[in-house]
Amino acid sequence: MKRSLGRTIKPGQPGSKKWVAKYGDNLVNVRYIYSFKQNRRITTVEIIVDQKPWEPDKNRIPYNKRVHLRIEYGEAQLGRLIKSAGGFWNKEGGYWELPYREVLNLGLETRVMND
Repeated sequence: MKRSLGRTIKPGQPGSKKWVAKYGDNLVNVRYIYSFKQNRRITTVEIIVDQKPWEPDKNRIPYNKRVHLRIEYGEAQLGRLIKSAGGFWNKEGGYWELPYREVLNLGLETRVMND
């Protein structure tokens, strides 16, 4: 199977002069992709088309963050469900730990403990 190779260059590096002249400060990078299958060199450019102020949401929980879940005594089936989703029991804290993505998949957002 023939593969494509490529390289990415930043504005100001050799091979970007033509694109810097065209796009100026909006140019992010230039990619040259070499396709052996098509016997072609493909040029792509990444440019900035819009900029505006942005503040990250401080309440957003990253999907890969492990969160603590409160499961009451006697909810063994729910504990097994969490364990099958990759969660584990924290003996010292008395809670289950599970990545937030899995919490959302299982619909257990209301069980997340506040840290």
